[in-house]
Amino acid sequence: MEDWTELTVTVPTAQADVATDIANMVVPYGVYIEDYSHLEEEAWEIAHIDLIDEDLLARDRTKAIIHLYISPENSPAEALAFLSERLTAEGIAHELGSNTVREDDWANNWKKYFKPLPVGDKLIISPTWEPATETGNRAVLSIDPGMAFGTGGHDTTRLVLETLERYITPDATVLDVGCGSGILSIAALLLGAESAVGVDIDPLAVRTAVENGALNGFAPPRYRMMQGDLATAVEGRYSVVVANIVADAIILLSKDASRFMAEDGVYIVSGIIDTREADVLSALEACGLTVCERMESNGWLCMVCKR
Repeated sequence: MEDWTELTVTVPTAQADVATDIANMVVPYGVYIEDYSHLEEEAWEIAHIDLIDEDLLARDRTKAIIHLYISPENSPAEALAFLSERLTAEGIAHELGSNTVREDDWANNWKKYFKPLPVGDKLIISPTWEPATETGNRAVLSIDPGMAFGTGGHDTTRLVLETLERYITPDATVLDVGCGSGILSIAALLLGAESAVGVDIDPLAVRTAVENGALNGFAPPRYRMMQGDLATAVEGRYSVVVANIVADAIILLSKDASRFMAEDGVYIVSGIIDTREADVLSALEACGLTVCERMESNGWLCMVCKR
């Protein structure tokens, strides 16, 4: 039996609750948290003792450590990218680590578990190292995500891919906010969109997205990936604006989203855990956007909005 991979996420204790919510998005079976900020009070409340080991008393009270355990058939590389992207989007200072496998080994060790994956009715996502042999009538999306988020296996990405099938038309222009591996922009073009523009604050993600575009035969001007934030890096209006990020980032970005939407355009948002639905809906409404379609999978939400 192969070993599981233990990931550790170290964050300020004041932000441990939000970071734990993000960590729980990665693994359905829970996490283990080290937080010694209220050690004395909790020792008394739980065990009714006030004699505590000196090693515990010496622990850093300003930091919490969240432990996640990734099973062999899943991708530590994608889990790492997801955690880094979501924690950064929430403005949480963090350190990521592993007790079993070095970070630079993850991108290779998990590859044997990433197999061609049919998504929706029209696409099959195929890793570059194991091309799909039986595709039927599906378009093949070749991808090597490296250390960027987006293989299509996560519920958030799959929900958007399935939604894009219904909204991409031959004259569609797509804006992908937080492009990650570029998977959504590439999918949009394979589904027949006229053009796709992606933007991400992470230079590694942009570089990966450019490389994945080339793998599928896409390059400027039809396929353009840019580093920067939405407000300053992007110009123009688009018939489909898509953001597969976290709730707080969607709340912040939504005030600008309508500025980049064509008059009859749609704004597709995903990466929303169900406990944050009310917050996101409130923000969308305040920005003059109405949800016209809602999809859910394993506690994750994807919404389609219009003016």
